[in-house]
Amino acid sequence: MKAGIAQIRPRLGRVDANIEMHESMIHRAREEQVDLLVFPELSLTGYQLLDLTYEVARDPYSPDLSELVQSAGDMDLAFGFVEHSPEHILYNTAAYVSSGKLHALHRKVYLPTYGMFDEARYFGQGQTIRSFPTRFGQMGMLVCEDAWHPSSLYLLVQDGAQVVLVLSNSPVRGVGADGLGSRQSWIDILRTQAMLYGIYILFANRVGTEDGVSFFGGSMVIDPFGRIEAEADLLTEELLVCELDPDKIRKARFRMPMIRDEKLDLTIRELSRIQRKRTGEGIWQ
Repeated sequence: MKAGIAQIRPRLGRVDANIEMHESMIHRAREEQVDLLVFPELSLTGYQLLDLTYEVARDPYSPDLSELVQSAGDMDLAFGFVEHSPEHILYNTAAYVSSGKLHALHRKVYLPTYGMFDEARYFGQGQTIRSFPTRFGQMGMLVCEDAWHPSSLYLLVQDGAQVVLVLSNSPVRGVGADGLGSRQSWIDILRTQAMLYGIYILFANRVGTEDGVSFFGGSMVIDPFGRIEAEADLLTEELLVCELDPDKIRKARFRMPMIRDEKLDLTIRELSRIQRKRTGEGIWQ
């Protein structure tokens, strides 16, 4: 599989302009014979939306999103948008498109509310973390903060995922002599998870500036041995293209059989005990 990551600079609140940008990047990816193209978190809207969140929200089957889905043609596509649910709850959602149809949705579960972040004011929390079948094998999607919680990758891998797409809007933080602290944190987290579980991770991060906040880019593909196979430049728009070799997943899992040796019954039993303990029930049981 040839994967592409579209490291773009979305225009804040301009769904129409961003759809055109997506279609242009799809055209470029098609010329590179890309099979799967991944865009960043909220790629159709930008990040610092505040009250614009309500205006840019879309039903997944709205006409403009359906147009984008159709434009993908035979290319699989992952992108981010503000979802307007039937219950009139807004979600920070990642969509996966295949064969010109909407194939899967992931609603961001972990909404950061620390530092510069205030997502829970505008978005509802997703309630599921699940893998899904694709023509390239079992995949999973996470949105930014989701990937910082070890349980997210754990659940996807136990559910069969071999490739995980991480759609992100990660800002520049912790600038020092060693570079960007936020970038290094992402590298450490994703390389460790990829190596432990024997999975490919595609990290799609945006660039540009909104309300004084800059996003660093640095999108990357990490192989099942925890090695960075391809990495985009910082702070510039780019189409990053990389071949994925599924045989590496087999070799990595033979070398470190963490999934084979995992004790799900133990995990479920102990988590149930911890939950009872935290709610004050059956503390010593």
